[in-house]
Amino acid sequence: MATEEELPEAAAAPAPAGGGGGDDAEMPDAAVPSGSHSDSSDSDSDDEAATAAAELRIQALEKTLQEQPLDYETHVQYIQCLRKAGNIEKLRVAREEMNKYFPLTPKMWQEWAKDEISLSSSEESFGDIEKIYGHGVQEYLSIKLWRDYLDYVEEHDHSVSQCTPSGLSKMRNLFESAITAGGLHVTEGSKLWAAYREYEMAILITIADANDEEREKQVQRIRMLFHRQLSVPLADMESTLAEYKSWEAEQGNANDPGADFDGVPSNVVSAYKKANDMYNERKQYEDQLSNAGTFEEVHQI
Repeated sequence: MATEEELPEAAAAPAPAGGGGGDDAEMPDAAVPSGSHSDSSDSDSDDEAATAAAELRIQALEKTLQEQPLDYETHVQYIQCLRKAGNIEKLRVAREEMNKYFPLTPKMWQEWAKDEISLSSSEESFGDIEKIYGHGVQEYLSIKLWRDYLDYVEEHDHSVSQCTPSGLSKMRNLFESAITAGGLHVTEGSKLWAAYREYEMAILITIADANDEEREKQVQRIRMLFHRQLSVPLADMESTLAEYKSWEAEQGNANDPGADFDGVPSNVVSAYKKANDMYNERKQYEDQLSNAGTFEEVHQI
């Protein structure tokens, strides 16, 4: 996976010639300390020079891409320059053009979505931003990108935030897609499971106490999520088991916290033990990856 590099600094463009010293030169304002106008003028000139240099850099990169459209690093630098310049229209086109030839990194998808979110939070823009996230998670397995995607839909889709039947169905389907894509990710997958459970727990809070049947159905939904996760070889399985037992106690199902499997169904215990054995076998390889650098650096998670 290609890594993004820092944008090389553009060479400074020549500063515009100053107009000082002639007969038409203005005198400093008597009310302003000497040098203030000069400092302001210098600052404006520096800004103009930087802007001019950035524009020249953009033009040079555009020329290179016209001649070499498969130059990956030039695409990356071009997008970085446009992003820094705040040229959103060209930036959209540049990202789309690069994606014709190359998959974008998870970080680039995150930046794209966040740039669009910062520009508009209207219902009209929601669908476009949702497509950006959807395209990104199809290109790369990135737990961070998936979590951003889930958070965005949960916060900005009115049907989801208002817990309408269609919204609940949509959000659950999206969580299931996330679990299918990344729920088996040994070191990071548990974050998707946890987000899914937190969502369902938040739904439980909204159900009236008097609605016993609906509450029990929701409790069972959360329970099954715990059971499913405990059958998957993931990091921190012990803490997930402890969290599950604590949650069951909150539901009135007393168990002994000091006994690992007290109160846990036998089929879940069996699946948990198998998954834990599988995790321990794979852990040495995960440790090797960690020693080469943090997992996020290696896999752009």
